[in-house]
Amino acid sequence: MSPLKICIPGNAIVIVVFLCASTALASSPVTSFLEQHCLSCHGSTDREPGAVDLSRIRSENSLVAAPELLQKMVDVLSDRMMPPDEASELSVEDRDVFVNTLRSIRVTAIERAPSRLTPIVRRMTRFQYNNAVQDLLQLNVEVFTLPERMLREYNNYYQPASGKMPDSVRVGSRPLGKSQLIEPRLAGVAGYPQDLRAEHGYDTQADHLTMSPLLLESFMQLGMSIVNSPDFHKGTVGVWQELFATPADEDASALDEIIQNRLQQFLTRAFRGMVDKATLQRYTAFAVGQLERDGNFTEAMKSVVAATIASPQFFYLGQHINSGDKGSKTRATDNDFALASNLSFFLWGSIPDDELLRLAVAGELHRSEVLSAQVNRMLDSELTKRFCDSFPAQWLQLEQIVSATPDPTLFPEYYFAKYNAGMNLMAEPLLLFETVLVEDLSILQFIDSDFSYRSPMLTTWYDAAKPVAFHGPGALVFKRVAITDRRQGGIFTNAAIMTMTSRSDQTQPITRGAWVATVILNDPPAPPPADVPLLNNVDDPADELSIKEKFAAHQENASCASCHRKIDPLGFVLENYNPVGFWRDEYRDGKPVESNGVLLGQHTFSNIVEFKDALLLEKDRFTAALVKHLLTYALGRRLDYRDVLAVEGIVRETAKSEYRLRALLREVVLSEAFSGSKRKLVTK
Repeated sequence: MSPLKICIPGNAIVIVVFLCASTALASSPVTSFLEQHCLSCHGSTDREPGAVDLSRIRSENSLVAAPELLQKMVDVLSDRMMPPDEASELSVEDRDVFVNTLRSIRVTAIERAPSRLTPIVRRMTRFQYNNAVQDLLQLNVEVFTLPERMLREYNNYYQPASGKMPDSVRVGSRPLGKSQLIEPRLAGVAGYPQDLRAEHGYDTQADHLTMSPLLLESFMQLGMSIVNSPDFHKGTVGVWQELFATPADEDASALDEIIQNRLQQFLTRAFRGMVDKATLQRYTAFAVGQLERDGNFTEAMKSVVAATIASPQFFYLGQHINSGDKGSKTRATDNDFALASNLSFFLWGSIPDDELLRLAVAGELHRSEVLSAQVNRMLDSELTKRFCDSFPAQWLQLEQIVSATPDPTLFPEYYFAKYNAGMNLMAEPLLLFETVLVEDLSILQFIDSDFSYRSPMLTTWYDAAKPVAFHGPGALVFKRVAITDRRQGGIFTNAAIMTMTSRSDQTQPITRGAWVATVILNDPPAPPPADVPLLNNVDDPADELSIKEKFAAHQENASCASCHRKIDPLGFVLENYNPVGFWRDEYRDGKPVESNGVLLGQHTFSNIVEFKDALLLEKDRFTAALVKHLLTYALGRRLDYRDVLAVEGIVRETAKSEYRLRALLREVVLSEAFSGSKRKLVTK
């Protein structure tokens, strides 16, 4: 008999299960197993503090009623996070049998779980609002300046339909580069604050995108400021002729009908659904009333447009959509219109185009073959640059590089005049992401890429740790280079990540480990206790302990050990990279860097290359983590136990395509979590 302690930090749940031979696991009912091996510690009395009372589980139905607990048990067992080092290790066979038993129960639990009764409703982010207004009115200028777009494209290098990224690209950085925010845009537009990111999440999360009376009023002012901008005219507005231009004199007697016809198509696109008669008549009457008051057709239509883009029907996502008159032959289901909107905001960060709306009106979009073809079409569009401008920077938490301030005495090469190397560093992982998407490469390139894009400064940064002078913060040329040294390449060994997860004068292995756990494995650690002291001067030459030994002593508290057992190996494997990403074999005090550890409780490694090899063995685990990130971003909510089977299905289908990014995105859209389409439930 071997003890298995399952600790789930953050939920104060400790489950102690005593496992016997694999034959008993395979044949014994769960209830008998619990009675025989668990209730002595987890009965209604004499339980350890925080332990679960398993005496309440009288049958498998009792476990079915606890799907969240079941999923956490599956996770910690599958990831080999339990049992802890001091407990006897389970055999692979025993572990697999028990995990599969729990997975079988989990399927039943999920099937019986209550469905979400209300749709996730959220407003557009500033980024999405800019794009939506731009596309709706076919503006050839920006509505806002958007510092959240980390990477600025020059010379239209991003051409996904070509299937090939140029060998040389010219880019800039909006938040880090000089004059990168100076671009053609509408003057005089009212302010719209940047949206905050959720912890371990994205700025698309519904619980952060709330609406107050003050914000609603500001939307009304925003709409008027857009149409009244001095730059809002025929030369910048692509729909000017079909929407704002004054009709010919001979049509004056039919102005009501003209306005209604113009608004029907406009409102259908703005509201992402068939517009009912009452809504159309209300907007038409508003335009006619404005026209009767001041006699200016263009100004009347501007007022209607301002009201439209300030309407909750425009800036709210996820609401039920009116499908029009019941007798209409082209009436589509609400789901098709909602699907068109969800898909467009996911991949394009904006409203659906005419093709998506046409398929929604016809009730065809939900069909898997149609939906798959639309994903392919959309991925070939240059509009996916918006996806690249939004998702990867948030996924990698790259906004932290903006505030990184390495010590100028220790790292003078990071600075040039009043600027710094942040723009060079930040562009590299974003260009890698864009290339993997455009060329439909495997997502495993994010772990261990055989190429990268480097500026002249970055090339010497990695190869010699003696970077060339940084010639200003303007647009930079990045060239594609082959990566032959596996200590480089991928997303978590580039200098941007190393710099932003370090202090000004020293690395932070715990911060780096938490970043890897959150970004790469999508398993963020619980917040540390408030009374944990900081470790200062960890590389003090007067101290005989190594840095790793100091951190090991720092986590002697049992309440800290469970988290540190997980995140410490993920951070210390990156210790060969100094606070600005230069490679080092020893610390400033002369002590050697120790980067050995164990990944997911089973893969030992002694350096970063072996760590990459270990992570590549867990490619399904990494794929599942990326799927969860994408679904969280796309759906605007945190995932829960009801989404787990969809995630596992996406991973299985993606593996069939050698883990290519486009296939993964297509499977995300086709999944039940995204589109509502059902897939066969499996346990393994």
